[in-house]
Amino acid sequence: MRTMMIIEDERLLGSELKRRFEREGWQVTLSSTIGDARRLVIELGHEPSVVLSDMSLPDGNGLDFLEEVRDAGAGGEWIFLSGYGTHSDIQRALKLGALDFLAKPIDYHKLDLIIAAATRGAKARQQLSDAARSAAQRFTPGSFLGKSPAAARVRTMLEQLSGLPASSILLGGETGTGKGLVAKILHYAGMRSEGPFIDVNCAAFPRELLESELFGHEPGSFTGAKGRHRGLFEQADGGTLFLDEIGEMDFNLQSKLLKALEDQSFRRVGGEQQIKVDVQLIAASNRDLKEAADKGKFRSDLYHRISVFEIILPNLRDRPEDIPELVEAMIGEFDQRAGKTVTSVPDAVWSALRDYPWPGNVRELRNVIERSVLLSKGSELSGDWLGLPAAGGGPKPAGGDSGRDGDYWIRLPLDGSMALDEMDRFIIATALERHDYNVMATARALGTTRETLRYRMQKYGLSKTLLASAGGRHGIG
Repeated sequence: MRTMMIIEDERLLGSELKRRFEREGWQVTLSSTIGDARRLVIELGHEPSVVLSDMSLPDGNGLDFLEEVRDAGAGGEWIFLSGYGTHSDIQRALKLGALDFLAKPIDYHKLDLIIAAATRGAKARQQLSDAARSAAQRFTPGSFLGKSPAAARVRTMLEQLSGLPASSILLGGETGTGKGLVAKILHYAGMRSEGPFIDVNCAAFPRELLESELFGHEPGSFTGAKGRHRGLFEQADGGTLFLDEIGEMDFNLQSKLLKALEDQSFRRVGGEQQIKVDVQLIAASNRDLKEAADKGKFRSDLYHRISVFEIILPNLRDRPEDIPELVEAMIGEFDQRAGKTVTSVPDAVWSALRDYPWPGNVRELRNVIERSVLLSKGSELSGDWLGLPAAGGGPKPAGGDSGRDGDYWIRLPLDGSMALDEMDRFIIATALERHDYNVMATARALGTTRETLRYRMQKYGLSKTLLASAGGRHGIG
């Protein structure tokens, strides 16, 4: 149901507008004073999607009331009607988020066009609000599952931080321990849940592109910059910016990030205007940034700035008692997503899950359970597709026997005949070939992220057609 509030003291005009929009299917309330409208909106919590308001009313000014409504946290698309309106009135209306300013006598054709735009805007706002509400229900401190003391400590820290206006938080721990999940919990359970959540993987971009992604750029600032680009800092204004793999950020770019965090302002690449923002930063790294800072491989001043609060996420191998709860939650999720009916896990599967050390942590467990649920035929989770090590042997590929004896080793010359970059390319090319060019499986085998692997594949020009020539140059065994 489309809802509208009309605030108009001219009785005939108010009644005419009410009848007109009710004929078009709107649910309309009519108030002749600000006092009556205040009672409905602020005291009773009525939230019309569109408000048509006169500027000058018997008991006050419509702009003052809009400011009061905004301060109370109420939304809606506002359209002002007035027999007169100064330039400063129009500017103030726009600053307060009003959609338009329509002079009297009313041009009904123009009003219909504005109402159509207001309807689209209200629908978009509602969708964003619903998405934020859904995320707030999904990402709570309780979403970090586990009965272990380590998991309980993380939940306690998340509950404490959710009530604090923390400017920056650092997440540490191995790859796959759940840093992305924790970042979303900190945002949606925190004081900025109404604002945007923007995330970027710093390892996925070379230095020049990452700077543009973060801070935006002006037209012509570099080759290919044809238009203005709003960076992620601008997009995150009023909310949270999550920088994953911040340890991979170029050293020189770190200084610009530090200044932006301290000043809460920055300039776009190629720009002169200082842009003010209000952003909470959540940074994550699987590297020990304190150690990196001590060795001069990461800016120590930036480390101290982003580590106001630091959470180190535990490895899965250190909390095996959490595996049953995690597995049951994952099975339920993938059952629902794929229309499966897996409800039980055989003892042999539980034993395999508990005994495996999970070098890829919760992410690896999630991938294993997803594959097993999707390929299971009945109500029992099949162990055929776990792909975990067989007893007393090496890793066993899912759905088949292990390959030749040397499949998990690579030999490289250390006689100077192969440069470091060439070794890096060769290792990635070989790993891709041995995992049938499956990026996810290869990233897991190399202990890295898909984003980092794709970036390096692009850097070295690796594709399935080019990889055919990668093997054979050096001994593999």
